[in-house]
Amino acid sequence: MRTKTVIFIGPQGSGKGTQIEKLNKVLGDLDPENKVVDIQTGRRFRAMAAKGEGYTERHVSRTLDTGALQPLFLSVSLWADAMREHLDDKCHVLIDGFPRVVEEAKVMESALSFYKRDNIDVINLDTPEEVVKERMLGRGRGDDTEDSVEERLSWYRSEVLPVIEYYREREGATVYDIDGTKDIDGVHNDIVAALSLQ
Repeated sequence: MRTKTVIFIGPQGSGKGTQIEKLNKVLGDLDPENKVVDIQTGRRFRAMAAKGEGYTERHVSRTLDTGALQPLFLSVSLWADAMREHLDDKCHVLIDGFPRVVEEAKVMESALSFYKRDNIDVINLDTPEEVVKERMLGRGRGDDTEDSVEERLSWYRSEVLPVIEYYREREGATVYDIDGTKDIDGVHNDIVAALSLQ
């Protein structure tokens, strides 16, 4: 089986984390010889904030509560550390939370090259903003206020949507536009079919 490198892109509340969990199981079942590495920067930022040990952790904790975007250097350091610790040239990798801007996608190219990952799949969970707002406000997290949700959606439009276009133009990348309004299993089935994992 060809090594899979799958980047999940979609607004917060589009279900990326849930879909990564389901795809992780599929890949593990199909290719038990090779590990599946799941790198989610949001989860890593929350773990960093929970430590609260130094200035960086305390500052991240305060800004996480407001829903503010974390700085690029911290995002890069988190995913670079995760890759360094867990990746090899045979494992499958599932990515959520980065790249968040085109500049970060360009930085990530050196990592993809280092780990011999020329071919990547991008899952674009295409989910209307009204659906995302309803999901985010309904999940009960402290940083999901109407203002913070609107701010993140505005940022998503201006910064993340160009990342999808970057991958549409990148040689060796395939972008799959998946309808994020379906139920969890419907979205999962579409992803599995798009990645030819049936």
